[in-house]
Amino acid sequence: MNRFIRNLVAAGAVTSALVMGSTGTAAAATPVTFQLNWVAGGPNAGFAVALTEGYYKDAGLDVTLVEGNGSATTAQLVAANRAQIAYADAVAVSQLIAKGAPMKVVATLYQSNPNEVSALKKSGIKSIKDLIGKRVGVPSGSSQTTMLPLFLKANGLKESDVNLVNMPLTSLVPTLLQGQVDAILGSVDSYQIQLEAQGAQLNNFRFADYGVPTVSTSIFANNTYLKENPDVVKKFIAASLKGWSTALNDPAKAVKSLKKVFPNMSEKTATAEMAAVAPLFCSGGAKYVGKAEDALWVKTQDQLSQVGLLPQGRDPKSYYTNDYLPPDSALRPCK
Repeated sequence: MNRFIRNLVAAGAVTSALVMGSTGTAAAATPVTFQLNWVAGGPNAGFAVALTEGYYKDAGLDVTLVEGNGSATTAQLVAANRAQIAYADAVAVSQLIAKGAPMKVVATLYQSNPNEVSALKKSGIKSIKDLIGKRVGVPSGSSQTTMLPLFLKANGLKESDVNLVNMPLTSLVPTLLQGQVDAILGSVDSYQIQLEAQGAQLNNFRFADYGVPTVSTSIFANNTYLKENPDVVKKFIAASLKGWSTALNDPAKAVKSLKKVFPNMSEKTATAEMAAVAPLFCSGGAKYVGKAEDALWVKTQDQLSQVGLLPQGRDPKSYYTNDYLPPDSALRPCK
């Protein structure tokens, strides 16, 4: 028994994996292994709620949540059919789809990406224009680094206006705190939280607020799995969105659910992450939680193709489908 399943058993979320059929006889729940994008935390809270509150069980599903090692890795696992349904950044998923990977985005949770440029207040950087001539630490090889030219262009700057310093992910926070760079390319759900936890006073410039809102973290699945298990996918999405609705209504409860499923998780960090990501669910012109509007996909395709992250002229609908979502009347509306 792997540790993820042990966690679920400890949480009381997995019992006999049996549900009662319509005739009153015991019927085996359908097993679903859901691959996360990263280690368990606030950005995964809704799925933990759906598990511990029995939403998956009520839908006839026996769900196992598996921690991940980054969106790119998760996307590759589904592309290679080593995982069937998963959660990752839509940019990483769409890039592989454009190269022929047989998979589709079926529900979008983050309606805008969490990318941002963060600077210490004491640096004197109070606007994006103040980045001119400054040293900006950027994570080597990341999709957000590739998107930085879009952010600069949208705000009247060029790459040559700033001094980009490539560095490992783990170096971004300490390098900024030590004053070796003036700002870093980070994210609202990770680096900002780490910096503020160490007492940093920040000015943050979010991509979504400064001209670069793009479809972000989403549920997606292998095409074969979608074709063979349409009802399972529909039930999984509906239960997951119910879990996220509960999590958004009661973040404290969501963190407790995470702790039940993943005992080693930091409740303090998860609480901060939940607060940071909550606005992303109804950003980018979203009308419903879990459903990215067609216009946002069109804009995403247009913007990302400008910097070579997606090919020019591709139909955005080749990346996603709404066929597995509940009807709009059953989705949580954005207010």
